[in-house]
Amino acid sequence: MRRLGWSAVLFAPLLAGSAAYWVREGPTPSHEGMQWIRGGQFAMGTSDANSFANERPAHTVTVNGFWMDEHPVTNTQFRRFVQATGYITTAERPVIWDELKTQLPPDTPKPPDDQLQPGSLVFTPPPGPVPFDDVNAWWRWQPGASWQHPEGPESTLEGRDNHPVVQVSWDDATAYAEWAGKRLPTEAEWEYAARGGLESARFAWGDNFTPHGHHVANTFQGDFPHHQTGEDGFPGTSPVKAFPPNGYGLYDVAGNVWQWTADWYRPDTFAERAGNPGLCDNPIGPASSFDPTNPYAKGRVIKGGSFLCHHTYCESYRPSARRGTPPDTASSHVGFRLASSK
Repeated sequence: MRRLGWSAVLFAPLLAGSAAYWVREGPTPSHEGMQWIRGGQFAMGTSDANSFANERPAHTVTVNGFWMDEHPVTNTQFRRFVQATGYITTAERPVIWDELKTQLPPDTPKPPDDQLQPGSLVFTPPPGPVPFDDVNAWWRWQPGASWQHPEGPESTLEGRDNHPVVQVSWDDATAYAEWAGKRLPTEAEWEYAARGGLESARFAWGDNFTPHGHHVANTFQGDFPHHQTGEDGFPGTSPVKAFPPNGYGLYDVAGNVWQWTADWYRPDTFAERAGNPGLCDNPIGPASSFDPTNPYAKGRVIKGGSFLCHHTYCESYRPSARRGTPPDTASSHVGFRLASSK
């Protein structure tokens, strides 16, 4: 298993004056389409040697009860937000080089102007096997890619109304949450809910990846990243609720799309927390972000893995798996779901 090195992906547009891009006139907050997650204690993370270092060790965490969306926010739901507010997502905004370069090594040259156009990251399978140490082999910066055009300007959402919205940054997800009267879940809440009451199971449904020979999550089958066989029925994103829910009635907590959480990302969060039980009561994550693999950019935690996760590469459809991604980055396999404490 290898962790996707986002530091190798150079360009991601930055938030530019978010207050100018939307007006908050949201619907009356409602628990419709949400599940009540009763609070309690659980073993967060894992001590399994077959995992990434940033998931270890397992440590006991307490969370209070909260509401959680049954499934990731869909294209239909996000469209209502955009139509109601006129919001413009990060991927649709001009790229400001003076801001972007603050997240890059000091000697990074300014790219050609035609690469500094609104757009985002799109998965593009290579023609054959490639080394796993360079994600540029299967990710490209695509001008014109956005939530409405997930693979680029020629793509549409036709037939995907009930698929999770993608190409949304953390900033976009937070704006939607404020409009909806909800919030992003903490990493602890997300993992607690995703486990569905199964203590220390490897997956959200148990320890067998394909119980009774059936696929129960939308992941990558075949040879990653160049040959996707789509044995689970979906070579890309799938409609929400296409696979069975977990023990708490939540869908798509494994695979389909990564999901933003509220927490800043640090790879040593679990190790620090395990040595300080005072940090384990309703944890809200570290006060700031630092990732030695990407020291110039801050990151927020994403959870759940996506349709691109494969056991030979990341296997991040496990509840304990976690990754840090810059909050202004959008891509074709990251979405979000919301929580509420009221």
